[in-house]
This record gives sequence, structure tokens and C-alpha cells, in this order.
Amino acid sequence: MVGAGILCSRLFGLARQRVFSHYFGLSDAADIFSAALRVPNFLQNLFGEGVLSASFIPVYARLLAQHKQEDADRLAGAIFAILALIISIIVALGVLAAPYLIWLIAPGYTGEKRELTILIVRILFPGTGILVWSAWCLGILNSHHKFFLSYAAPVIWNLSMIVTMLVFRHLDADRLIVYLAWGTVLGCVLQFLVQLGPVLKLVPGLRLRLDFRSLHVKQVGGSFIGVAVGRGVVQISAFVDQAISTLLGSGAIAGMTTASSINLLPVSLFGMAVSASELPTLSRMAGDHVDAETAAKLSVRLNNGLERIAFFIVPSAMAFFALGNVIVAALYQSGAFTSKDSYYVWAILAGSGVGLLASTFGRLYSSTYYAMRDTRSPLRFAMVRLMFTAVLGLGSALLGPRMLGIPLQWGAVGLTASAGVAGWIEFHLLRRKMNKMLGATGVALPMMIKLWGAAILAALAACSIEHYLPPYGPIGTALVVLSTYGIAYFAITFLLHVAVCREVVGKVMRRIGMG
Repeated sequence: MVGAGILCSRLFGLARQRVFSHYFGLSDAADIFSAALRVPNFLQNLFGEGVLSASFIPVYARLLAQHKQEDADRLAGAIFAILALIISIIVALGVLAAPYLIWLIAPGYTGEKRELTILIVRILFPGTGILVWSAWCLGILNSHHKFFLSYAAPVIWNLSMIVTMLVFRHLDADRLIVYLAWGTVLGCVLQFLVQLGPVLKLVPGLRLRLDFRSLHVKQVGGSFIGVAVGRGVVQISAFVDQAISTLLGSGAIAGMTTASSINLLPVSLFGMAVSASELPTLSRMAGDHVDAETAAKLSVRLNNGLERIAFFIVPSAMAFFALGNVIVAALYQSGAFTSKDSYYVWAILAGSGVGLLASTFGRLYSSTYYAMRDTRSPLRFAMVRLMFTAVLGLGSALLGPRMLGIPLQWGAVGLTASAGVAGWIEFHLLRRKMNKMLGATGVALPMMIKLWGAAILAALAACSIEHYLPPYGPIGTALVVLSTYGIAYFAITFLLHVAVCREVVGKVMRRIGMG
């Protein structure tokens, strides 16, 4: 259900990005909106879904498992009230401090481009604050095993942006992004409201009270600070990449944002889906103390989740390397977004594929740490990742193109690839400490060889089809080539007796009445 909700959300996200690319391409206006959206999104990521889930769900889910509904309701009300107070203060400060924030995240913007970016940031900040309340709704719904709605709710956010662009498409680009910012805020409000009704039914005793003395609130607060700092480090890493990209010339940050919309699809659909659905269960399993028996159960659960992630992420990474041009052209090549832009975004997408597997594995490892109420370890490892991201990013993005004698704009490729290398370093640290706590974890080497071998063979088949295929246009070509790739991958892994493949095929066959 998490996967289905995320799939709906991401499909509409891709549709929104396609409409955006059609009207803006990789122009200065696209750069402005992409950069501006990152600033308030820092607030959402710092206090929103990942952080609130990791700190709130373990405590709230334990109370539900112990049948303490009244305590759970009080905890939910207190957390909502505390979030409302904190977010209101931060949003007000963010609106006032927008000019100074732009110096940090977009140092390459000057003149009218900088002023318009400040305006868009100020419009977006309140709406993004409301999305933090959506994350509160998600925590409650997930704890009650109501997974679909909370992950499908962003469909409304994307629809609001799409409708805004279509209605005001006759405006020039600079005016259109101002209206788009207001449409984004409206989408934030609608996304929260669509979840609020079901949440109120699940929390009948909800009372909004600022309660800092409650033991359960203190437990959430203690975890929240550690996770928030860890997420903050990750977000700072993203801002470092963004700040560097503003120095690479026009279109660099828009290209990275476009590639990110594709890169996030498998991360969310498989990495986030598995991690989010496992967190409540892992929290119940961990309890208040992890003994040897519990550690063994957690290890089995973690390894099973990693195998499911690897089965889908390995072919996704290979597709980014070998078939990224087909994917980007089918999704975004329209209007102002040209074939030249498609190849540029493909190169960035291939760079992001370097760390795709590490980042998705890392999500599940972090969820396991949070379930055991260890927030410090992910924080320390995230800080190491930040250090490597900054050093490697500066070198590969700014020095690499000069050494190779290519335009500076192509430094964006090195930027995403270096971030992937930093992601692998973080994953290694997460896994090494987890192995000391639970015993051996991870996907077995023979399994990884099978998955990568199958992905390579499937990619060769798909590339051969692409080479000899008549010109059907971007969408027609993608349907044939990517279908060939997917069918070949499933067929090879099925013949290699990969358990996850046979499980997926079995479920599909039973659903259509052939099992």
C-alpha cells in the first residue's frame, strides 16, 4: 500500500515536472523556481515526514500496541501543538530572512534573478510549513497501518501546480512562476486537509495542548532532536550541491532538479516504501530492550527488506546508466525542453545512479536504528557524508570540467556522481555498526551478482532494440525499449531462481487468477 500510494504520487509528480519542463525548459525561470523551492523544503525535511516518522512513530506505535489509546491520543495532540508553535516561528523568520538565505543557497544569482527568487521563497514558506502537519498525519495513519492515503495525498499538491500552470500558461515565464508559487501553497493546504478527516477518526481523544512534561513527549523530543540534526546534515549536503550548481551556469540547477525527479522515483517507490512500512513493525519488535533473540529477528527482517530493495533498485540504476536518454526524452522532451536538454539530463541522471543503491539501503538501515531508538549513529555517519559531499563535490564540479576542457555546465554530472560516492561511504558506516549490534546483515554476494548480471544482460537487449528500432518518437520508443528491458530482467532473474522475483511473479499470477 505504501508503494501504491507513492507510485500514484510520483506519477503525478512526473506529470507536473513534464508540464513544468514544457513551459520553462532549462531557462532562468526554471532555475529560480527550482532553487526557491529548495529553501522552504528544508523546513519540511527538517521537521517533516522522515524526521517526525522516525521519532514519533516508535513511541506512538508502542502505546497503541500496549492498548493505551488515551495516552496515544494525548501524545498526538501535544506533538501537533508543539509543531504548530515551532513551525509558526520558523516560517515567520524564514520570510523575513529570505534575502540572506539566498546568499547561502544561490550565491551565483544576482540582479533581477536574485530578487525574483526571494519573492518566490517568501510565498512558498508558509505552505511548506503546512506540509509538516501533513507529516504528523502520516505518522498517525502509518501507526494504525493506514498506509495508502498518506503517501497518495501529494497527488493533490501536484495537481494544484499542474492546474495553475495550465490556467496561467499565457503569461510570461517570470509572472507564471509567481502564480505557480501560490498554486503550490494551495496544494499544501489541500494535501493536509485530505488527511485530517481520517486522522480525527483514529484519534478520538485528540486535544491540542502544549505539554512538555509528559514522559512520552520527552521521548519523542529526544529522538526528534537527534533525527532532525541528522536530517539537517543531509539537507545541508543537498544545499551544498545546490550552491555549487548555481556557479555552473544557466540550466545546471534546473537540469539537476529534472534528473532528481526521475532519480527519486525508485528511491521513493522501493526504498521509502519498504523503510516506511517496516518502521512500525521494527519498532514493535525492538520494544524497550534488544536481547539476542530480538536481535536475530530484527536481522532477518532487515535482510529481507534489503533483498526486496536490491531486486528493484539494481535494474533502476542500470537503466539510468544505459537507457537514461530514452527515459528523459519520453518524460520531458516537449516544448522548450529539447533533445539536447534530454542528453544533458541523462548525463546527470547517470551520475546519480552511482549512489542509488547506497541511498536506498541507507534508508532501511536508518529506520532500523530509529526503531531501536538510536538516533546518534545515523547522525554521526550523515556528518561524515556531508564532509565528503562538500570536498568531492567542489573538486568534481568546479575542477573536473576545467581539467577535461569541457563546459563548466557539465560539472553537474560530477556533482551527482560524487554525492553517490559519499552515499556509499555513509552506507558502509551504517552497515558496519549494525553488524556489531545484530550480527551479519546485508544482501549476499551471490544474490548481488545475479541481480547485476541480469540487469546488464537486460540492458544489452534493450539497447539492441533501441539501435534497430524505427523512429517512433520519444514515448513510442520508450514503451518498446523499456518494456523489453523489464521483461528481460524479470525473465532472467526468474530463471536464476531469485526468490523475490518468483514471489512477485506469484503474487501477480494469483491476482489475475492464474496462480
